[in-house]
Amino acid sequence: MAFRRTMCALSVTALTGLLILTAAPSASADQIRRDQWALKALQTEAVWKISTGAGVTVAVIESSGMNFDHVDLKGNLLKGHDFEHGGAAQSPEESDDNPAHGTGMASIIAGHGHGSQGEDGIKGLAPDAKILPIRSTGMGYAEEIRYAVDQGASVINISETQSADLAEDREAVVYALKHDVLVVSGSGNGGNDGIQYPAKYPGVLTVGGASSDGNLWEGSNYGPEVLLLAPADRIVSAGWPGSDAARMASGTSDAAAYASAAVALLRSKFPDLTAGQLVNRLVKTASLPDAVKEVSVPDERYGYGSIQPLAALTEDIPVGPKYGPLKVPDLLNPASAGKSDTDYAAENKKADQKQMLFFVILGVIALVAVTLIVLLSMKMSRRNKNGAGGPGGLDATGGGHQYGQHMTPPQNPYQQSVQPQHNPYQQRSAPTQGQWPPQQ
Repeated sequence: MAFRRTMCALSVTALTGLLILTAAPSASADQIRRDQWALKALQTEAVWKISTGAGVTVAVIESSGMNFDHVDLKGNLLKGHDFEHGGAAQSPEESDDNPAHGTGMASIIAGHGHGSQGEDGIKGLAPDAKILPIRSTGMGYAEEIRYAVDQGASVINISETQSADLAEDREAVVYALKHDVLVVSGSGNGGNDGIQYPAKYPGVLTVGGASSDGNLWEGSNYGPEVLLLAPADRIVSAGWPGSDAARMASGTSDAAAYASAAVALLRSKFPDLTAGQLVNRLVKTASLPDAVKEVSVPDERYGYGSIQPLAALTEDIPVGPKYGPLKVPDLLNPASAGKSDTDYAAENKKADQKQMLFFVILGVIALVAVTLIVLLSMKMSRRNKNGAGGPGGLDATGGGHQYGQHMTPPQNPYQQSVQPQHNPYQQRSAPTQGQWPPQQ
């Protein structure tokens, strides 16, 4: 069936299976947190000192629904809407095909954990963001996307795929971008070039999967639509049924959820940037493992590399064009008509060179200014000495300080030391120790 959702394409069970964990001693809350390797890889302890996604709403469009009773999500799930059955979104029935999937995606984005200071259970990358749950119909995403935009979501996560290319879905993506809302979707699973929809639509941020060693996850689909990678292998998240259930799965659905959370962090920190400019920060700070450092980006498998939320939040990045690296339809950005990824990379390189030239010129001007101040100071100092009768002389009143040969001339209070200018837009150096992907 053309509209049938390929759920395993984004939270694959055929490759790694679906493991429902309980609160038994073998899967304690502490163990669950330790198994969330992506949190450490993405340097969340440092990230959360800067942004937790507060004030941002992420819509999660899912055909499976969500577990509203889960202890690690309570308070972060909004009312939402169920397009399948009508009315507000509610917890799914146990008979649903994959009831844990939507809950898992929501928790990867905005799980807040539980216990003392939220140290137990599932924690998401943007724990203070709000989730707008939207249960989809299985017949495209147009209504769901427009509803999310109209309800104030600034990021829309769609961690499932369909084979049908629908005109109304394309128009809905454009509608979202016109309202500065970013749609994020996974590239799909299977390890082939079979990227489907909505990940294939222009304007969607398409995310591939990375493993814990920073390399491409073997099941990640590839193609020119891929812009970034995010954790996708053996990801622990909240599940169903039960208020403390957890799940473990692998797939680019999890990668899409992590990327959506990263955008939420940036949106909270930089509310004045457009959706495309937020993606630009992720692209400019993405990292590649050593094995593929020499590939030309964007690569069909790696895109620009794996997300680095801390760097995206802290580095000095040029704002860039409104839509950044997103391949939007020509009607949104006529200036980009016919331009390729190579053109985007060339434009960014040119912009970086302009920034570098600016700082060089600024440095030269500062150096000249300081030199003139020093020369003027020296000239005034000599004039003062001559006016006072030379070394050892007194001022006109016979008093004042005497400048002997061992005295130091007065310092110019306006003189400042010149620090070498740092170009923040030069090519990124290798990640620091402890940063993911790990370096060889």
